Amino acid sequence: MVTEPKRLLIIDDEPQIRRFLRISLASQGFVVYEAEGGKEGLAMAETEAPDLVLLDLGLPDLDGQVVLDRLRARSQVPIIVVSVRGQEGEKVRALDHGANDYVTKPFGIRELLARVRALLRLRDGTETTPATARYRRGNLVIDTGQRRVWRDGEVVRLTPKEYAVLERLCRHGGQVVTQRQLLREVWGPSHVDDTHYLRIVVSKLRQKLGDDPDAQSLLQTEAGIGYRLMIEPDDADAPAPTTGSPSHEDHHSRRRPGRRHPGRTPSAPSCAARR
Repeated sequence: MVTEPKRLLIIDDEPQIRRFLRISLASQGFVVYEAEGGKEGLAMAETEAPDLVLLDLGLPDLDGQVVLDRLRARSQVPIIVVSVRGQEGEKVRALDHGANDYVTKPFGIRELLARVRALLRLRDGTETTPATARYRRGNLVIDTGQRRVWRDGEVVRLTPKEYAVLERLCRHGGQVVTQRQLLREVWGPSHVDDTHYLRIVVSKLRQKLGDDPDAQSLLQTEAGIGYRLMIEPDDADAPAPTTGSPSHEDHHSRRRPGRRHPGRTPSAPSCAARR
């Protein structure tokens, strides 16, 4: 069966950037559409129905954040912001308003291509089997259908909060998930500023999953923004281990009186920004 090539839309007003991206993406088999402004980009998103959008923020007619809001209001298409704006506030706003990832110019094309592929894999996997997704990285297996985690074939015991954070990071594997999003979804809207809760849980997860807190090869911190779990859906035919009880501990049985629970293609030159 022949698979249709994925369609990507670039919204960027710099011809050199668009050309660089067009050549790089087309070489990987993608169909590429281009828009030099926000209004044109919004119109093309309607007519061409892209599988993914690469969005610059510094557009001549509409601010990229406005374009992001309008795109997200219409569709759940994956969006990677590619911008020279590297301030923490810009990144947090874009991610909180629906961007799936944020890449700062100048960027390496291999890294960008890897993020594009990861987002497209996630989209395809999410649309087919969202409730029974299984993820693997080395000796670590996470099965959200069984709500179990294995490391070296042994069940990893997680608290309900630890599992909830891990499950949400898995769903967005390879992408940044903001602190506010995790706190809102796991602890509730009244705790969106309680970042110390999240730091404690992430520290425990690194310890239990065997992730070096200095190297952060599995669970990465995006300082001041959020976290990124470097894991992918498991396409292997071999079943996950089936022994052991669910990975998350019974919240009520573990509670103690008086304690508060907060619950690569060949490398190409980097793309330089000129503004």
